[in-house]
Amino acid sequence: MLSTILIATLLSLLIGSFLNVVIYRLPQMLESRWQREAREIVGDDAELDRTGDCDQALVSFNLAWPASHCPACRQPIRAYHNIPLLSWLWLRGRCAQCAAPIALRYPLVECLAAAAGGLAVWQFGSSWTAAAAATLSFALLALTFIDLDTHLLPDELTIPLIWLGLLCNTQGLFAPLQEAVIGAVFGYLGLWIVYHGFRIVTGKEGMGFGDFKLLSALGAWFGWQLLPAILLLASGVGAAIGLTLIFTGRQHRDAPIPFGPFLAAAGMTALYLRVPIVELMGLQ
Repeated sequence: MLSTILIATLLSLLIGSFLNVVIYRLPQMLESRWQREAREIVGDDAELDRTGDCDQALVSFNLAWPASHCPACRQPIRAYHNIPLLSWLWLRGRCAQCAAPIALRYPLVECLAAAAGGLAVWQFGSSWTAAAAATLSFALLALTFIDLDTHLLPDELTIPLIWLGLLCNTQGLFAPLQEAVIGAVFGYLGLWIVYHGFRIVTGKEGMGFGDFKLLSALGAWFGWQLLPAILLLASGVGAAIGLTLIFTGRQHRDAPIPFGPFLAAAGMTALYLRVPIVELMGLQ
C-alpha cells in the first residue's frame, strides 16, 4: 500500500507541473479567443494584441505549444531544468538563463497536487474512486489559482466537472445518482437565486456565473445533501478571511474577493469528511 501511495504521489507531482501550465495559459487562451470573436463580430480583421505567452499566431497558442520558456527572457527551459519541484530547488527559484525569480507558486502547486494524489490513494485505495477523487482535486486546484489570478472560473473546467461527477455517480462512487442530479440542479439554482437577490437589493453583482457552475459541479459529485454544508463552510471561511483582509488594510472594502477558492476548499473537505458531515447534519 505504501508503495502505491508513493507512486501516486510522484505521478501527481508531474500532473502538478502540467496544472501550472493550465493555470498560466488557459486564461490567456480564453482572452485571445474572446478578442478574436469580438473582432469577427465587429468586422475588424486586424491582428489581435499579443500578450504573455502569445508571441505566435493566436490560433497556434495552446496548452502544448509553444514549449515551456521563461516569461522574462523567453528562452526555452531545458528538460533537466523542468523537473517538478527538484529543478526549482536546484536553481534556487531563479531562471537558469537570466536569473529572473521563479514564483513560489510553481512548486506550491506541484506539492499540493502531489499531496492530493497521495491522499486520494491513501483514503480510497487503488480504485476508480481514488482516481476520480484525485481528478476532482486537480481540477479544484487549477480553478482555485485561476480564480485568484483572474476572478475567472472557466467553463472549460467547471462544465466537464459537472458531467464527470454525474458519470462517476452512475456507479454511486460518492452519492446516489438521483441525489447527484438534484445536487447539480440546486447547486446552480441556489447561487443563481442569491446572485439575483443581492443584485436587486444592492444594484451590484456579488459573484460570477462561474461560482454557480462550480457549486453545481460539487452538487453533482456529492449530492444535494452536502450542498448546505459546502455553502456554509465556503461562506463562513470566505467572510472571515475577507473581513480580516479588510481590517488589516490588505483588501479594499469594495474590491471583489474570489469565491471559487473557498468553494474548492469546501469541496475538498466534503470529499474526505463526507461521513462526519452527514452524521453531524443528521442526514443518516
